Amino acid sequence: MTATATITTDRLILRKPAARDLDTVVAFFLSDRAAHVGGPYTLGKAWRQFAAEVGHWDLLGYGMWAVTTKESDQIIGLIGPWCPADWPETEIGWLMFAGSEGRGFAFEAAQAALRHAFQDLDWETAVSYIAADNTRSIALAERLGATLDPSAPQPKPDQPCLIYRHPNPSEVSL
Repeated sequence: MTATATITTDRLILRKPAARDLDTVVAFFLSDRAAHVGGPYTLGKAWRQFAAEVGHWDLLGYGMWAVTTKESDQIIGLIGPWCPADWPETEIGWLMFAGSEGRGFAFEAAQAALRHAFQDLDWETAVSYIAADNTRSIALAERLGATLDPSAPQPKPDQPCLIYRHPNPSEVSL
């Protein structure tokens, strides 16, 4: 496995999250926008969630990237590989912050994350766990070529979600 701390796409830079991203990420987890990922959180839980994002990199050598545009280092979302110890499968996750929707940033970053997971991390499979009422995330998963997999194991059986299975990017054209 090779870890890639930075990926550049046509319009974006995907980099390892850093301390300078704390306030923006915590603000997301405190907001109603975090409803699809168990929020809004308390300040302490939001802070610890950001620490988990950073720690994922230190423990596994990869994780969700801080997504920025090439014009600014201001984080606009978190996208990438996510697989805490109790997750049943490897996930490509995404969280886009206020004002970053509708420009294809999530699609562009998620495509890069999927390529990295399958090609560089040698993943054999990847899923995205999505709240049933999160229509934007469902649309993104489907645009990426993912299909609903009702037989996949739930990450939190007491809080069921939809599970979308991604094809290997080398096997599809997006």
